[in-house]
Amino acid sequence: MNASTTRTLQVDGSLLVSNPAEAGPLARELEDVGYNGVYTFEGRHDPFLPLAVAAGTTSRLKLATGIAVAFARNPMLLANLGYDLQLMSGGRFMLGLGSQIRPHIEKRFSAPWSHPAARMHEMVRAIRAIWACWQEGKPLDFRGQFYTHTLMTPIFVPGPNPHGLPPIYLAGVGPRMIEVAGEVADGLLVHPFNTARFVASDVLPALDRGLANAGRTRADCDVSAQFIVATGLDREERERNLALARGQVAFYASTPAYKPVLDCHGWGDLQPRLNALSKEGKWVEMSALLSNELVDEVVIHGSPEEVGERLRARAGDWCGRASPVIYAGDLEVRERLVRAIKRG
Repeated sequence: MNASTTRTLQVDGSLLVSNPAEAGPLARELEDVGYNGVYTFEGRHDPFLPLAVAAGTTSRLKLATGIAVAFARNPMLLANLGYDLQLMSGGRFMLGLGSQIRPHIEKRFSAPWSHPAARMHEMVRAIRAIWACWQEGKPLDFRGQFYTHTLMTPIFVPGPNPHGLPPIYLAGVGPRMIEVAGEVADGLLVHPFNTARFVASDVLPALDRGLANAGRTRADCDVSAQFIVATGLDREERERNLALARGQVAFYASTPAYKPVLDCHGWGDLQPRLNALSKEGKWVEMSALLSNELVDEVVIHGSPEEVGERLRARAGDWCGRASPVIYAGDLEVRERLVRAIKRG
């Protein structure tokens, strides 16, 4: 967002369930608590099914995949899913896509991997070409390097979506993928393993380059950022949740793809040491390697009110949607945190 934008910071919560059928009651609870949206991710369950369930039990929440793995699917499938969830939710769906990493694409999904930034750029344009066919009656004639869509007989055309088309958000960690978001997406999804310095020095400059490449401005591409949060109703609960968050930070810091965040602070040498320990399953030792300074740069912790104030400061004027990854299980804590974030 532009600094001059006066839009209220939107707060999104995670819709994590062990059964998609549970998504309805949980989404309704989060709506009642005050969240503006909920998001799923590609984990143990499909990210789209819980949102389909939640669409029927809520009336206000934005419903987003944060993220669905793009390269495990094709543009036609994603166009159908996006169209139908937009229809089911009455115009509240947001299609959040990410690339994942090569081993998962090839070995977990048995799908092709090559030129991820170029492929993602083309995928978004292909989805939009399909939607233009359905929404505006344009002939389907998309011919790219990775995807080709040239057949759309009338029986397969759902017609214009009465709620319009959903926005497409792209997750980016590396500079080129962030640039792609600036070039073709409606929004950028910022990974939770981030710091204020990394966002300022790496993320936003890459986004601005992408926007400039396409002749666009910050107003054309929203930013939705996840922030790792540890809070609780008392000191003991907060310390316990901070220890859990610390373990998550150690896991992220061990991953080669996220090393640039550490490099930004001069901590890059830590990544291979953590990676070696992770391969030995030494999770406790990994957490012990993290300095308090590193944890404080990544994790926003304190009482719900303190976290709300600090999260707003981290979000600044560049973030349109904030998604606290909360290490706190109590619904009362979440409600206090949402109120605290919005109080600003």
